[in-house]
Amino acid sequence: MLRSLGEFFRSMSRPEPAAATPQESERNLRLAAAALLFEVVRADGVVRPEEHTVLRTALRSVFDLTPQEVEELVRLAERESREAVSIYEFTRLVDEGFSQDEKKRIVELLWLVCFSDAEKHAEEEYLVRKIAGLLHVTHPEFIDAKIRARDAAGRTGNE
Repeated sequence: MLRSLGEFFRSMSRPEPAAATPQESERNLRLAAAALLFEVVRADGVVRPEEHTVLRTALRSVFDLTPQEVEELVRLAERESREAVSIYEFTRLVDEGFSQDEKKRIVELLWLVCFSDAEKHAEEEYLVRKIAGLLHVTHPEFIDAKIRARDAAGRTGNE
Protein backbone atom coordinates (compact mmCIF):
# COMPACT_ATOMS: atom_id res chain seq x y z
CA MET A 1 0.00 0.00 0.00
CA LEU A 2 2.63 2.53 1.01
CA ARG A 3 5.36 1.39 -1.34
CA SER A 4 4.36 3.67 -4.20
CA LEU A 5 4.34 6.68 -1.89
CA GLY A 6 8.03 7.33 -2.29
CA GLU A 7 7.77 7.86 -6.02
CA PHE A 8 4.59 9.86 -5.74
CA PHE A 9 5.98 12.00 -2.93
CA ARG A 10 9.14 12.85 -4.88
CA SER A 11 6.94 14.12 -7.69
CA MET A 12 5.31 16.65 -5.39
CA SER A 13 7.52 19.49 -6.49
CA ARG A 14 5.29 19.39 -9.56
CA PRO A 15 1.61 20.25 -9.23
CA GLU A 16 -0.47 17.35 -7.95
CA PRO A 17 -2.11 15.59 -10.87
CA ALA A 18 -5.82 16.20 -11.15
CA ALA A 19 -6.31 12.43 -11.34
CA ALA A 20 -4.91 11.80 -7.84
CA THR A 21 -7.30 9.60 -5.94
CA PRO A 22 -8.47 10.47 -2.43
CA GLN A 23 -6.47 7.48 -1.20
CA GLU A 24 -3.28 8.82 -2.82
CA SER A 25 -3.87 12.25 -1.34
CA GLU A 26 -4.41 10.72 2.12
CA ARG A 27 -1.22 8.67 1.83
CA ASN A 28 0.73 11.77 0.84
CA LEU A 29 -0.63 13.69 3.82
CA ARG A 30 0.34 10.87 6.15
CA LEU A 31 3.83 10.73 4.70
CA ALA A 32 4.26 14.50 4.93
CA ALA A 33 3.13 14.52 8.57
CA ALA A 34 5.41 11.58 9.38
CA ALA A 35 8.36 13.29 7.67
CA LEU A 36 7.78 16.43 9.76
CA LEU A 37 7.78 14.32 12.91
CA PHE A 38 11.02 12.68 11.82
CA GLU A 39 12.53 16.11 11.11
CA VAL A 40 12.07 16.88 14.81
CA VAL A 41 13.46 13.46 15.79
CA ARG A 42 16.71 14.22 13.99
CA ALA A 43 16.85 17.98 14.67
CA ASP A 44 19.41 17.71 17.47
CA GLY A 45 21.64 15.36 15.46
CA VAL A 46 20.89 12.29 17.60
CA VAL A 47 18.06 9.86 16.87
CA ARG A 48 17.08 8.25 20.16
CA PRO A 49 14.93 5.13 20.65
CA GLU A 50 12.46 7.08 22.82
CA GLU A 51 11.86 9.51 19.97
CA HIS A 52 11.23 6.65 17.56
CA THR A 53 8.78 5.10 20.00
CA VAL A 54 6.80 8.33 20.32
CA LEU A 55 6.90 8.81 16.55
CA ARG A 56 5.46 5.33 15.94
CA THR A 57 2.83 5.69 18.67
CA ALA A 58 1.73 9.07 17.30
CA LEU A 59 1.38 7.76 13.76
CA ARG A 60 -0.49 4.67 14.88
CA SER A 61 -2.97 6.65 16.97
CA VAL A 62 -3.56 9.58 14.63
CA PHE A 63 -3.87 7.62 11.41
CA ASP A 64 -5.26 4.35 12.81
CA LEU A 65 -2.59 2.23 11.13
CA THR A 66 -1.53 -1.35 11.65
CA PRO A 67 1.96 -1.95 13.06
CA GLN A 68 3.15 -2.99 9.58
CA GLU A 69 1.75 0.18 8.00
CA VAL A 70 3.42 2.27 10.70
CA GLU A 71 6.80 0.64 10.07
CA GLU A 72 6.51 1.22 6.33
CA LEU A 73 5.43 4.83 6.86
CA VAL A 74 8.32 5.47 9.26
CA ARG A 75 10.78 3.95 6.81
CA LEU A 76 9.48 6.13 3.97
CA ALA A 77 9.31 9.24 6.17
CA GLU A 78 12.91 8.81 7.29
CA ARG A 79 14.08 8.46 3.71
CA GLU A 80 12.04 11.42 2.51
CA SER A 81 13.21 13.55 5.43
CA ARG A 82 16.86 12.77 4.74
CA GLU A 83 16.49 13.38 0.99
CA ALA A 84 14.36 16.52 1.20
CA VAL A 85 15.80 19.85 0.20
CA SER A 86 13.66 21.62 2.80
CA ILE A 87 10.67 21.10 5.07
CA TYR A 88 8.47 23.26 2.83
CA GLU A 89 7.46 20.34 0.64
CA PHE A 90 6.06 18.64 3.74
CA THR A 91 4.52 21.70 5.38
CA ARG A 92 2.81 22.73 2.14
CA LEU A 93 0.97 19.44 1.92
CA VAL A 94 -0.02 19.41 5.58
CA ASP A 95 -1.09 23.05 5.51
CA GLU A 96 -3.25 22.54 2.44
CA GLY A 97 -4.58 19.10 3.31
CA PHE A 98 -5.36 19.19 7.03
CA SER A 99 -7.98 21.13 8.94
CA GLN A 100 -6.87 23.70 11.51
CA ASP A 101 -7.59 21.24 14.32
CA GLU A 102 -5.55 18.54 12.59
CA LYS A 103 -2.64 20.95 12.15
CA LYS A 104 -2.80 21.86 15.84
CA ARG A 105 -2.67 18.14 16.62
CA ILE A 106 0.40 17.74 14.42
CA VAL A 107 2.12 20.55 16.34
CA GLU A 108 1.22 18.82 19.61
CA LEU A 109 2.77 15.60 18.28
CA LEU A 110 5.90 17.50 17.27
CA TRP A 111 6.16 18.72 20.86
CA LEU A 112 5.64 15.17 22.16
CA VAL A 113 8.63 14.08 20.10
CA CYS A 114 10.64 16.97 21.59
CA PHE A 115 9.77 15.95 25.13
CA SER A 116 10.21 12.21 24.53
CA ASP A 117 13.92 12.03 25.35
CA ALA A 118 13.70 14.14 28.54
CA GLU A 119 15.80 16.84 26.88
CA LYS A 120 14.44 19.82 25.02
CA HIS A 121 17.04 21.03 22.55
CA ALA A 122 17.05 24.51 21.05
CA GLU A 123 17.16 23.00 17.56
CA GLU A 124 14.01 21.02 18.22
CA GLU A 125 12.12 23.98 19.66
CA TYR A 126 13.18 26.19 16.77
CA LEU A 127 12.00 23.61 14.25
CA VAL A 128 8.62 23.13 15.94
CA ARG A 129 8.14 26.92 15.98
CA LYS A 130 9.05 27.13 12.31
CA ILE A 131 6.72 24.28 11.32
CA ALA A 132 3.86 25.73 13.38
CA GLY A 133 4.27 29.05 11.59
CA LEU A 134 4.29 27.39 8.18
CA LEU A 135 1.12 25.50 9.14
CA HIS A 136 -0.53 28.76 10.17
CA VAL A 137 -0.98 27.58 13.74
CA THR A 138 -1.40 30.71 15.86
CA HIS A 139 0.90 31.48 18.77
CA PRO A 140 -1.81 30.74 21.40
CA GLU A 141 -2.52 27.39 19.64
CA PHE A 142 1.22 26.69 19.53
CA ILE A 143 1.56 27.35 23.27
CA ASP A 144 -1.55 25.27 24.06
CA ALA A 145 -0.11 22.36 22.03
CA LYS A 146 3.19 22.67 23.91
CA ILE A 147 1.45 22.63 27.30
CA ARG A 148 -0.68 19.61 26.37
CA ALA A 149 2.38 17.73 25.11
CA ARG A 150 4.44 18.68 28.15
CA ASP A 151 1.65 17.52 30.46
CA ALA A 152 1.29 14.25 28.52
CA ALA A 153 5.05 13.69 28.59
CA GLY A 154 5.09 14.41 32.31
CA ARG A 155 2.32 11.90 32.93
CA THR A 156 4.29 9.24 31.12
CA GLY A 157 7.58 10.15 32.74
CA ASN A 158 9.18 11.35 29.49
CA GLU A 159 9.85 14.97 30.37
